[in-house]
Formats: sequence, C-alpha cells, structure tokens
Amino acid sequence: MPEQTPVPRERFFVTCADGPTLAMQVRRAAGSRGDVLYVHGSTFGADLSVLYALDGRSWADALHDAGFTVWAFDFAGYGKSERYPADSGRAVGRLAEVLPQLRRAVAAVRQRNGNRRLSLLGHSWGATVAAAYASEYRDEVDALVLFAPVTVRPSAAAAHSPDAGQPSHYPLTLWAQYRRFVEDVPRGQPQVFDEAHFESWGEAFLKTDSDARLRTPPAVGTPAGPQLDVRAMWSGQALYDPARVVAPTLLVRGEWDSVCDAGDARRLLDALGDAVRVAATIPGATHLMHLEAGRGLLYNEVNKFLLERGG
Repeated sequence: MPEQTPVPRERFFVTCADGPTLAMQVRRAAGSRGDVLYVHGSTFGADLSVLYALDGRSWADALHDAGFTVWAFDFAGYGKSERYPADSGRAVGRLAEVLPQLRRAVAAVRQRNGNRRLSLLGHSWGATVAAAYASEYRDEVDALVLFAPVTVRPSAAAAHSPDAGQPSHYPLTLWAQYRRFVEDVPRGQPQVFDEAHFESWGEAFLKTDSDARLRTPPAVGTPAGPQLDVRAMWSGQALYDPARVVAPTLLVRGEWDSVCDAGDARRLLDALGDAVRVAATIPGATHLMHLEAGRGLLYNEVNKFLLERGG
C-alpha cells in the first residue's frame, strides 16, 4: 500500500478565554477560487476525514486542485483540539455547545482571508451543525454542502434528551467503526472500503486518544452529545430551522446510506428556504463514502457544485 504523502498545510490553534482551544489547519490555493471549511462528523475529526490520504490523495487535495483554499478544524473532544473533562456529569458536545465553536472557526478563517464569506462542507452530524450555522449566520455562508446529513424524521412525539446525568463520553471501538463501513452494503455487493486502508485508518483512529489502548477492547473516548442530537432528530425534534437557510445548497448522499436515506434527503431539501437546491446520489456508496472506493465521484460532485457557485 502506498505511503501517505504529507499535505503541505499550516496548523494553528484558536484560543479564547471562555471556550475550548480548537486545532485548525489550512491548505492555501494560489489565486484561490474561494474558501471551504470542512465540518467533521460525530466520531472522527479532520485528520481522519477530509485530510486523510488514501492511495496518496485526500479530499482536501481534490478541493485544492480545483482551486479552493481548504480549511479544517476539530471540535472540542476530537483530534488535537482541547478535550472535555471526563467527569463532566453530562453529555458533552451537543449542537448548542459546538455551534459557538464553529462560529470561532469561521471567524478565524475570515480573519485570515480578508473577511470574505466562505463555503461550509459538513458530514453527517457535522452537516447538521453546518446547516444550523447557515440558518443563523446567513450573511457569512456563500454555499453549503450537506454530505449525508442527519435529518429530522417523522415521529408521533419528539423525544427530549437531557444532557444532565448522561455519560460525557462513550468508548468507540474499531469494530464499531468497521461495522459502519460494511453494514449498509447489500449482500452480494463488493465491500466499499479496502481492508488494508481500514487497517491503516484504524491505527490512526486509535492514536487520536492516548488512553485508547488502555481499554479492553481498545476504544476511543468520544463525546456523547452528538448521539443525543441524532436520537432527538430521529424522534422528530428539530434542532434548527432549515427554512432559514438561504445559501445555495448541495445535498449529496450515498445510494446505500441508511443514516441519510432518500426520504431523509427529500424532506430536508423540501424544507430548505429560498436557497438554490441541488441533490446528488452517489451509486454504490454508504454513509462514509469520502473514504470509500467511490470517493472520487463524491469529490467531483462537490467540486462541480462549488465551482458553479463561484466558490
């Protein structure tokens, strides 16, 4: 398997007096067509997603090659960002808690790019956070890409998921991550994530938590709040108002994705405000298609959308 080629990028930290320190990275493009900020999902950060190179190439490389300056950050509790206390006595990292973190990341980008607006590219629960941001700070978002977003599902009664009394974190094993790559692939179809790739990716995943190998089986301590957000949305509770989203929006999902299925995508697109709405379905792909065999199709769809919107 080819070794990963280091992506030339700047790393820095965003600090503030009343919030966690956030790790950020940027890969600048000469004569940039625009700025794209990646918002990661609930189980792994930027280094294992948009910046992770498979066969020597990452999603950030594809965006950069299309002329975009690519920014990425880790929410508190992920990657190289500050960790929440393990004994918080509540589920940490829910949408209301992380939205100010995304606000700080956007501000850090705009402080460094001449105060230009930017595009948000979010995955899964991170796409939900990105959409919530776009609904609240409408004058800051040039375009919005929702990659396999978690959406509200119809329910007889909305569930209330209190933070207090919940575990702050939960242990996420490699086996649990592996299942996410295979469980939506129909029987008789080839697997979408190369085993050798998963072995290397899994090793990098465990290294994100210095205590991971002290657990049996080895597991990464993961903020529990996002899972409560997902549970709430799948019980009918809206965490933001999609009708307030006015930025041009691409919703892209994998054909086999059960986390964001065709009905989920249709309902969210119908609920968006006066935005230009584009839908794309990648064949033979699941919820983690940015790391799967068909990832090039995803990259192309996103680049096409962003280029047509002017960055």
